[in-house]
Amino acid sequence: MSITADAADFRATPKAAAPKLEWGAAWRALQRLLKDKEDTHAVFEIMRALTGDSIAKGYRRLLDTPGGGRIAYERQEFAGKLMDDAWLDSLPAGSVGAAYRTFIRAEHLSADGLVEISRDSGEHADEPHPYAWFGRRTRDVHDIWHILSGYHRDALGEACLVAFSYAQTRSLGWAFIAVGAASTARNSGYPMVKAIWQGYQRGKAAAWLLGQDYERLMSEPLESARRRLGITPATIYDSIPADVRDGAVAA
Repeated sequence: MSITADAADFRATPKAAAPKLEWGAAWRALQRLLKDKEDTHAVFEIMRALTGDSIAKGYRRLLDTPGGGRIAYERQEFAGKLMDDAWLDSLPAGSVGAAYRTFIRAEHLSADGLVEISRDSGEHADEPHPYAWFGRRTRDVHDIWHILSGYHRDALGEACLVAFSYAQTRSLGWAFIAVGAASTARNSGYPMVKAIWQGYQRGKAAAWLLGQDYERLMSEPLESARRRLGITPATIYDSIPADVRDGAVAA
C-alpha cells in the first residue's frame, strides 16, 4: 500500500537528534535586543539558536490534542487570515479578534511583517515540512497572545510575554530572553522581576494555547476566552504605571 505525503506526516518515525543549541549566537543577539526592544531580527536569531527540539515536541503534542490532528492535517497558514482585512473587520465587537484588530492597527503592525523578518532570519522559514509549519503557526499567533495575556508592547510587557511563552512552548529561546530582561530590570521601586515571573506562572497555569483552533477563537468574546483558557489577570504588571513599563528593561 502506498502512503501519501500527508499520511507520512503522521507515521511513527525514529526521534531525530535535537538541533544543536548555539549559545554564543543567542548571547550576541540578546545584547542587541536589550538595547532595542524593536529589534525583532534579534528575537528570531535567539529563537533559531535555542529552539532545540521544542517545535518537534509541540507538533507531536498537537496531534494528541482534541482537534489537533485535523488542524495539523489542514496545515493552514494562519498569517494569511491575519492579513485579510475583510475577515478581521467581520469579527464581532468584544471578541478576541476585534481586540487584535484594534491592537495591530493602533501599533501599526501586520502579520506579514513577522513573516518577512522570519524569512530574513531563517533559511527554512517557508519549508513545506510539518515542523516548519508548526513553527510558523507559533510565530503567527504571537500578537494574539498579547491580547489574551493582557501584556502590551512596552519593554516590561514584552518581557512578561516571553516568560509566558516559555511556559507554553518550552523553547529555551523565550526563557533566555526573559532571564536577560529580568537581569537588567531597572531598580525603580516597582516589582519588575515579579511581573516577569508572574508571566511565566500565568503561562504555565493556562491551557495549551498552541492547541487552539484560532479561527474559532478569534470570534470568541475576549473575557470568555480568557476564562475558558484559564488565563488569569496580570495583576503585578497592571499595578505598574504605564509610563514606567517601557523603561523597565535596559542593557
